[in-house]
Amino acid sequence: MAKEIKLLKKEKTPKLSGSRTKGIKPAETKKLSLSKTRAKKIKHAYQVKDAENALLLKLKDGDVVIEMFPDAAPNHVERIKELVRAEFYNGLKFHRVIEGFMAQTGCPYGTGTGGTGKKLKAEFNSLPHKRGTVSMARAMDINSADSQFFICFGDCSWLDGQYTVWGQVTSGMEYVDAIKKGSGANGEVSDPDTIISMQVIADI
Repeated sequence: MAKEIKLLKKEKTPKLSGSRTKGIKPAETKKLSLSKTRAKKIKHAYQVKDAENALLLKLKDGDVVIEMFPDAAPNHVERIKELVRAEFYNGLKFHRVIEGFMAQTGCPYGTGTGGTGKKLKAEFNSLPHKRGTVSMARAMDINSADSQFFICFGDCSWLDGQYTVWGQVTSGMEYVDAIKKGSGANGEVSDPDTIISMQVIADI
């Protein structure tokens, strides 16, 4: 296992191809008007600090709650919510999944080569890559993050300060652990698991 992780550190992420990106129109992302009572019920039901900045990720084995960090990565959080509300992630594959490392998704082609065509400026922060951390995938260019992200299975401290951390799994990590793993150093998955749906918890 240690040998495999060492190889991963040196791996170069394939550059995203601008010619193969999926066009997406700006989503209508108006914030839903919640009564204080309903907001309180939602917060209690999912045990989140802020329902507007938390996601419900539905996987084949169960529901995963992700709390986002708008203070640490405001532009990434805003873009993720925009894509979630446009239902961009629904049905997308976990195309790259490496045992003990991470599960990556967010490519509209299921190959790791695509995105939406809108690149995000890096928002590197002091948040660590640890078990349950949700962080943005990118190519060699630090400002090439788009729609792809990954969830860490364990400590990935060598990624700290090099990828934008924007969320943390706070519930349902056992369902992330159950995502079908790939084979080989690159973690390509045959017949991969998919995202059933993603929602902003405030919208539920």
